[in-house]
Amino acid sequence: MKVQVSTNFRKHARKTILSIVVFAITYVILLLLAIGITVGFTILGIMIFTAKPMFYTAILCLGLLATGLTILFFLLKFVFASTKVDTGHLTQIYERDEPQLFALIHEVVKEVDTSFPKKVFLSHEVNASVFYDSSFWSMFLPIKKNLQIGVGLVNAVTQQELKAILAHEFGHFSQKSMKVGSYVYHVNQIIYNMLYKNESLDNMFDKWGNISGYTAIFIGISVFIIQQIQHILKHLYEYVNLNYLALSREMEFHADEIAAHVAGSQALADSLLRLSFANHALNNVLTFYDSKFSENIRSRNIYPEHRYVMLLFAERNRYQVRNGFPQIELATLKKI
Repeated sequence: MKVQVSTNFRKHARKTILSIVVFAITYVILLLLAIGITVGFTILGIMIFTAKPMFYTAILCLGLLATGLTILFFLLKFVFASTKVDTGHLTQIYERDEPQLFALIHEVVKEVDTSFPKKVFLSHEVNASVFYDSSFWSMFLPIKKNLQIGVGLVNAVTQQELKAILAHEFGHFSQKSMKVGSYVYHVNQIIYNMLYKNESLDNMFDKWGNISGYTAIFIGISVFIIQQIQHILKHLYEYVNLNYLALSREMEFHADEIAAHVAGSQALADSLLRLSFANHALNNVLTFYDSKFSENIRSRNIYPEHRYVMLLFAERNRYQVRNGFPQIELATLKKI
């Protein structure tokens, strides 16, 4: 299946790629400067110690070396870090357990002309999504993506509507811009960690500060240089994400177009209009049982109750019900 990529899609993809290139060039420049500082401080320290070998010049030599290495460590620490998505709240399912669902997934995969997900997970939510573990190498190697399907979603849509939603998600699988997304995600992780996740560096500074008053001078130099790097990174973070935000919207439009081609525009529209309604109904069921926790009252299966609450809200709001599913029209959409 071939869906034409829009001019806006291409334009924003180019802008996003350019912003990543700008980040890469800036990062390399910062890294080269850090290497230069490390080498320069090391040479300066050795020269001072060689000129006048004594305890204080030895401390100065080691302090300058440590300052340079700290800045280098700060720039390199998070680049090769991997980020794994927590799947503790999800349940992995297999084809032998859910053959009908997997048959539908295979059908959609074939029609969209993309790869089958690495793993399929169930959640309780009224949602479906694509996710993957990110690492430095995921920017260059093919990414095996996972599919998460909410039981609340399956409970709230027809099979054709579920097909439309899955086609939307697999539309993301088929997009070459997903690779751009991987770049942006990893760039964001690097910058975010450099800006906000420096506990190990802070602990190291605390330990050094407790060794001697002399080390406070070198810590001050390291902190000052790192703060200047962080200032540059904050601007890069805003620049990269501003461009990617526009691309993300185009990616959603493109995935919607793929879904409409696979399952029909009506099925896609009906499912999307019902999602927030179904989510509100599920939240009401969960809130009810949460309030009954102290009384040890719980549900054996919340999903029949979820369906009941959806129909109850549909009756209250005078929504039409077709084949057991409330029909939420855009013109009559009301806040429950």
